[in-house]
Amino acid sequence: MKNRYEAHHRVTITAIARRAAALVSTLTGHAPESMASLERCDGGWRVGVEVVEVARIPDAADILAVNDVRLDDHGDLISHQRTRRYPRGQLEREHRR
Repeated sequence: MKNRYEAHHRVTITAIARRAAALVSTLTGHAPESMASLERCDGGWRVGVEVVEVARIPDAADILAVNDVRLDDHGDLISHQRTRRYPRGQLEREHRR
């Protein structure tokens, strides 16, 4: 059983997701569109944050990117990397396969 200190200072999954989104926005200048992934990993969290890097008309032509953010157990940044960039329409085709 965890002691009161550990339980009180544990960061929630929602807080981790929000923190990752805020960091991506600050680091890239792009507003987060969605969470592509969220998982617990050694010593913290790994979060995939999807952003629109280039907005086009129609939106199906937007260029999206997934940013991999690693946070420690307290929500502090360990690393950030853009891992994938693709046209929005490409994602839709992948899901149909």
